Amino acid sequence: MPVMTKGRQGDDIVILSRKEYDQLAAAADEDARDAKTLRRSIARAKSGEEEIFTSAEVAAFLTAKTPLAFFRKKRGMSQDDLAKRTGITQGYPSEIEIGRKSGDVRTLRKLADALKVSLDSLVPEEPSEEDTPRPARRKSKRAGP
Repeated sequence: MPVMTKGRQGDDIVILSRKEYDQLAAAADEDARDAKTLRRSIARAKSGEEEIFTSAEVAAFLTAKTPLAFFRKKRGMSQDDLAKRTGITQGYPSEIEIGRKSGDVRTLRKLADALKVSLDSLVPEEPSEEDTPRPARRKSKRAGP
């Protein structure tokens, strides 16, 4: 626990244990790293390198069937527009958007380029085992005695 005392000239002095000092130093380092990350993100957003989303857009992204559907609508493109820009048939992006097909890497790259997003932006993350509900175990019926 910190101890407050006075120095020779009457100024306040706080005495900390080494553990408390190390915790404060670690917190200050973390704050400095966070501030640096924030400055980089702001610079990337200002340069157009990083895209900013409104809260409504985040909600739309989270409710969209697929990232492709979200980004296509955000860019104001129809499926036909997107198909023409990428040289693929209109039905293929439609099937990817509704989740019927996942799309091969080449096609997803074309779609990402046309939408000006990274390939990773179009590929939804697979749910982890923690996020995937496990089916309930069926109780085995044992024959009575």
